[in-house]
Amino acid sequence: MNRIDWTGTQPARASEKGIWGWMLFDWAAQPFFTVVTTFIFGPYFVSRLTVDPVSAQAMWSNMATISSVIIAILSPVLGSIADQSGARKPWIAFFAVIKIASLFGLWFAAPGSPLVYPVTFMILASIAAEFSIVFNDSMMPRLVSKDEVGKLSNTAWGLGYLGGMIVLIAVVVLLAGSLESGKTILGLEPLFGLDPHQGEDARITGPISAVWYLIFILPMFFFTPDTSKGLPFGTAVRTGLAELKNTLGELRHRRGILHFLIARMIYQDGVNGLLILGGAFAAGMFGWATIEIGIYGIILNIVAIFGCIIAGRVDRHIGSKSTIIISLTMLLLATIGIVSTGPGYTLFGFFELPTVDSGGLFGTAAEKAYIAYGLLIGLAFGPVQASSRSYLARSVSLNEAGRYFGIYALSGRATSFMATLLFSAVTYMTGSSRLGMATLVLFLAAGLVLLVRTPYPADRA
Repeated sequence: MNRIDWTGTQPARASEKGIWGWMLFDWAAQPFFTVVTTFIFGPYFVSRLTVDPVSAQAMWSNMATISSVIIAILSPVLGSIADQSGARKPWIAFFAVIKIASLFGLWFAAPGSPLVYPVTFMILASIAAEFSIVFNDSMMPRLVSKDEVGKLSNTAWGLGYLGGMIVLIAVVVLLAGSLESGKTILGLEPLFGLDPHQGEDARITGPISAVWYLIFILPMFFFTPDTSKGLPFGTAVRTGLAELKNTLGELRHRRGILHFLIARMIYQDGVNGLLILGGAFAAGMFGWATIEIGIYGIILNIVAIFGCIIAGRVDRHIGSKSTIIISLTMLLLATIGIVSTGPGYTLFGFFELPTVDSGGLFGTAAEKAYIAYGLLIGLAFGPVQASSRSYLARSVSLNEAGRYFGIYALSGRATSFMATLLFSAVTYMTGSSRLGMATLVLFLAAGLVLLVRTPYPADRA
């Protein structure tokens, strides 16, 4: 494995193989979020595993809440320990084993089976995925100069969307069968003899994502430079915990970074809510099956790739902060559009829509309006996250990257259970998942307002 010195100074630019190896981590990781969490397995969990979609949406939200609490508590601890132990790759390998095994477990989530098993496997996979991201993100500042991190981050994020889209297309075209005909959208028998009535076309996404992840994280292990080994594990744990305590105290005097982390904590709640609940919400509202929700996901991912490519250039010219502000504004408008759309209307009834179903995919005007709002989400979803991590990378030194990216992960998860918990509470109380989704507007708007008042870079007085 290539290694670089564990110092606080800017190293020489990593090799092209090393940079591509690091970017391929996003390519490897994204199918779990795209295919499993958002567009295929999540909607299957909501619409097929039980006869009560509203309760299933709330249970899916509760799963995300539990995952978020665990991630929020442990991410900064692991980040600080990583700074002291040095190498990040052993940690990524450890969590890869957990993630891959859990994803294979999703195959057994057949209709009528106990929900506790897929919920447990999703919690474990989500935790392992997010912890791996902490260590991978903390490697980024050592690969390129601070001027290039915005482009690097957005390019990697766009590459991730491309990987997720390829897997999603393969599922929709080759594996997902219609419940009526049993055929794929191309009129073919699903590969491997998958039975859509048993949810096998959705359940297979777990093992597929696991194999994809296993294959494409290998270039990162082989080519991307890691820090040299630091303290022994036991000493690293004790020192890392002490360093975390010092870092949290230090934030009182680094007000710009603290302000950014709080803003990001709030708006990321809304972003996570859209990621976790968006596909399931559409499936519940329109009765979309795997094919419809999969095509919707493909459309969003195509747009997202171009959004990240454009944002990489925008970030370099006008900075991460402005890129995030633009992206959050688009997400806010899109979320309002989504929750204001129903059969025969959009924007809370100010615009009436025909209710006639023309047949075929997305046959009603309301479905087409939903997709139009989804295009805004696709354009903004990647840049708001990619430029957030480049915002922090430009604001901290190299030898503190691990602990601050651990706190960064904390800021993305510390209150993320609030978004899903509020969704669940409002949905339970009102019986309306639309009102539950509307709560995401609060998080996006509040985070945007706070970010506007944050210095850039965040360590600037």
